[in-house]
Amino acid sequence: QVPLVESGGGSVQAGGSLRLSCTASGRIFSSYVMGWFRQAPGKEREVVGALHWNGLMTYYADSVKGRFAISRDSAKNTVYLQMNSLKPEDTSVYYCATDRRIGRIGISPDLGDYEGWGQGTQVTVSS
Repeated sequence: QVPLVESGGGSVQAGGSLRLSCTASGRIFSSYVMGWFRQAPGKEREVVGALHWNGLMTYYADSVKGRFAISRDSAKNTVYLQMNSLKPEDTSVYYCATDRRIGRIGISPDLGDYEGWGQGTQVTVSS
């Protein structure tokens, strides 16, 4: 599995916005559920949200609902995470990953169902 490549992280003040991107070669994102995850220092990696391969169904963690949105550009084989109204507690390394199962019917929030972890991109939100 070729690791995915995340980009777009940076430092912003609380209330600001960032858009993260996730790209990869060799895997068609439109056939897989794509997930975004994050891991803060000293904490376990957690799911942020996921986009179903049909492009219509989404899942978001309660902590980001209404603030974050996942989208996909199939022509570019790129998935985005738009993050608005950022809070200091959003500070983490953000990762994307693909579902291990092609064409899954639903969306799994279980990290164990995902693969292709890249190096991640750091997001720092200051108060």
